[in-house]
Amino acid sequence: MGHVKVPKDALYAAQTQRAVNNFTISSLTLPPDFIRQIILIKQTAAETNRELGELSKTKSEAIVKATKQLLRNDLINQQNFPIDVFQTGSGTSTNMNVNEVVAHLASNKRTSIHPNDDVNMGQSSNDVIPTAISMMATEHLVEKLTPALEKLINVINAKGQSLKSVVKTGRTHLMDAMPLTMQQELSAWAYQIELSLKNLKNIIPQISELAQGGTAIGTGINSSKKFRAQFAKNLKSKTGLPYKKSGNAFASIAGQDNSVAVSGILNTLATALMKISNDLRWMNSGPVSGLGEVRLKAIQPGSSIMPGKVNPVVPEAVTMAAAQIMGNHTSITVGAQAGNFQLNVMLPMIAYNLHQSLELSANAASQIAVTINDFEPNTDFLEQQLSKNAILATALAPEIGYEKASEVVYRARKEERSILDVAVELTNLSKKELARILDPKKLT
Repeated sequence: MGHVKVPKDALYAAQTQRAVNNFTISSLTLPPDFIRQIILIKQTAAETNRELGELSKTKSEAIVKATKQLLRNDLINQQNFPIDVFQTGSGTSTNMNVNEVVAHLASNKRTSIHPNDDVNMGQSSNDVIPTAISMMATEHLVEKLTPALEKLINVINAKGQSLKSVVKTGRTHLMDAMPLTMQQELSAWAYQIELSLKNLKNIIPQISELAQGGTAIGTGINSSKKFRAQFAKNLKSKTGLPYKKSGNAFASIAGQDNSVAVSGILNTLATALMKISNDLRWMNSGPVSGLGEVRLKAIQPGSSIMPGKVNPVVPEAVTMAAAQIMGNHTSITVGAQAGNFQLNVMLPMIAYNLHQSLELSANAASQIAVTINDFEPNTDFLEQQLSKNAILATALAPEIGYEKASEVVYRARKEERSILDVAVELTNLSKKELARILDPKKLT
């Protein structure tokens, strides 16, 4: 293909430079987390190939030493891994970028390490990139997102327990409805998160299946027949994560169904996080002309022109993160259907968006947990509003009928009087009996 100029101090070589020259679509590069997984694949492959007698001890040790240097030092950055996300659909450019950097660091005066023959031995970009996606997702789910969601659930439940005696007006269609305790309201939030957490835990055995060893199309060409199983075993031992070889290497190389499945759960989680955040925004609205049910902790000024204004900034940030996750899910879904015969050709984009969704999910969950932990109920206002809630007459319907209860509601609203006083006038029930029936705490 002719000569290409590579910067003198670059750790990479010609193939990476060609990709840098060819792909200038965005300023986005694949995240360090993802590059780290590919480096770990190279390390484990070198060890596995040595065990299987495919790679010499000298070359294996040189590659392992180089990968450890990369993983240990601050070398996984845009300078050494500069390729645009929007590149060749298999991610070959990124795979070769890693191969070249590892080969450069592993080579010395006594040992020459070739990026293809040695670092990429028994591998193809076509199985390396899907494997790195699976590893990235598995690691995030086990080590970051699961703990973040467990903490969020614990925070919600603890906050709910502290508010079990606080009764408030419920709302349907944003309009007054029957009362509930704040503990009951928060229990809905906790259960929504619990469902997503359960589904994420259930998907881990699926996403942790690895394509590695399928090489070009799934047949394992140019790789030892024992490589697939041995690689997965070695990687599981090295990381402590539940990796195993794919049940079908052809499917794992051609399809990205597992990525769509994970993203789908993250999409569901995003809707729950957005719902919770919007509830907090509504409950905090005001403080004078809004609902004013709770007071979120003030953490920064809310306006550059209106002094003293404080906004629900964390819930707003979380709703934006949730919207991004939803958009990413659409991109991942479109990308996953691009498995043309034996290879998916939108892998880098899928990797980028899935990583971002995983990261946003964990961070958003952690942020909103702090907000929930710190808010305080406006109990005096809640009690005041509850006393005016004419919908409490719903509890009278079994005693006086729907039509008569409706009359009580409309009269109370029209005359801006308490439901108890109006019911005393319009029914044959005593005030004591009406107070018992209309007691908001009992109605919860």
